[in-house]
Amino acid sequence: MIPRIAPNQYGVPTLYVNDQPFLILGGEIHNSSSSSADYMEKNVWPALRPLALNTVIAPVCWETLEPEKGSFDFSLTDSLLFQARQEGKNLILLWFGIWKNGETMYAPSWVKQDPITYFRACYSPDNPSDTVSPLCTAAIEADACAFARLMSHLRETDGEENTVIMVQVENEIGFLGAQRDYSKEAQKAYLAPVPPAMKEYAGIPADNTDSWYPLFGEDAPELFMTYHYCLAIQHIASAGKAEYPLPFNVNAWLEQFPEIPGSYPCGGPIAKYMDLWKKLVPSIDMLSPDIYLSDFKGVCDAYTAGDNPLFIPEARRDPVTASNVFYAFGQYNALGFSPFGIEDMFPVPSPSGSAPEEAPAPDPAVMAALNIDLSAFSNTGTAPYLQRSYEILSGMTGLLAEHRGSGKLHAFIRKNEHDKGIIIPLPETDIKLTYTGNRPGLPGTAGFLLENGPLGFYITGCNFQIEVLPKKGSEKKVSLIRLEEGTFSEDKFHPGRILNGDERMQAAIGPMASVLRFQVCLY
Repeated sequence: MIPRIAPNQYGVPTLYVNDQPFLILGGEIHNSSSSSADYMEKNVWPALRPLALNTVIAPVCWETLEPEKGSFDFSLTDSLLFQARQEGKNLILLWFGIWKNGETMYAPSWVKQDPITYFRACYSPDNPSDTVSPLCTAAIEADACAFARLMSHLRETDGEENTVIMVQVENEIGFLGAQRDYSKEAQKAYLAPVPPAMKEYAGIPADNTDSWYPLFGEDAPELFMTYHYCLAIQHIASAGKAEYPLPFNVNAWLEQFPEIPGSYPCGGPIAKYMDLWKKLVPSIDMLSPDIYLSDFKGVCDAYTAGDNPLFIPEARRDPVTASNVFYAFGQYNALGFSPFGIEDMFPVPSPSGSAPEEAPAPDPAVMAALNIDLSAFSNTGTAPYLQRSYEILSGMTGLLAEHRGSGKLHAFIRKNEHDKGIIIPLPETDIKLTYTGNRPGLPGTAGFLLENGPLGFYITGCNFQIEVLPKKGSEKKVSLIRLEEGTFSEDKFHPGRILNGDERMQAAIGPMASVLRFQVCLY
């Protein structure tokens, strides 16, 4: 059966692979890693083995898939499939087609060398960019043709194995450097009457013949670009879906300071226009935030609005990602979580046997261009914490899937330095969690509590102390009668130490994630 997204018994969107619920414990590799099967074999797959991830997110690039127009080469794709199966991993493929990070980077040379047929978006009249315009129907049709061929090939070579469980259409699309496209074609469309779909979206009478600016004012340039990127993505995605209807996502470079369209890719699926994307791009199953910002909760809140399932294809690389992952699954019933540049966590030793080189520090100029804080892209110290978090979650994915939407799962996260803790109200008792940690270079405070019977609980995450409380107004007393360390394997808890005496007096989990099981007594 084809991987699909469908509601579970509680109505929560869930990814099903081989007809079973599947939670993506992922990692996205660097942009260029999958361009060489030999490099993947020697440098990437060995680096991923220490992590308990189940899914690798990897690019498939138009320039290598169709180096000559109409001539397709699937050898890299086939090698990637073969290697993933050998490693026992699933794949999510990133289609790097016309657009990647707001530019035209991965289009074939025959597209880049023909600016007449595949015309560029312009920063101002007669000032072309290197980015193909979203109004260029020739480029969109060529991309759609190549993408359809890729999906057809996946159906033929992977339709039974289901190695590939999802495909991302393009990458962080939009136009950088200007609020809209000023090419001749775009100028003509901008001054024409607003299309019916946009008038319907905005509640404007159908017989209105105004152009974009009279109707939308200062928002007109961004809405114009969003509309045309939506049309382009729908054309490309629908062509692929017709060949092989895997789940599709589009990822978002987030709107952020200074919040001027063009400082982030204008026209992409930012949070405030998610409803427009949902309306105009029905072939896409979800809009996915790339989260390098510190406000993890705020971004996730925005991207779970409506019926949008949460999948995070790019998460920050510093140690806080090892705590954020618990909140993503516990609070938002995320389909998946994936730090970027995952092969940097456990780099492979050199052939001479010398210690592996650490990943180079992020280039400040590149980070500034991407509007990413340097700390979010540094993986210093992250590996052991992320490794442990993934080990815990991989042992209980079935249990998490079973309780998605059940009301038995209670997540928590420290929102800022002034956030001291939380009280989780439960039917017969309350659980008080006091937040600890909050030091640079370590995971933050986050986790989840899972009810295990009337007065039994599992709790996991990072940086908190546990105390059980009676319900407000209750005359009963409450105490911990059993507290155990342990691990999960295949959804079964395997107890370790029984914590009593001094250890029970301060029931806590530190920066390294762990699992506790405890039983409460009322008297």
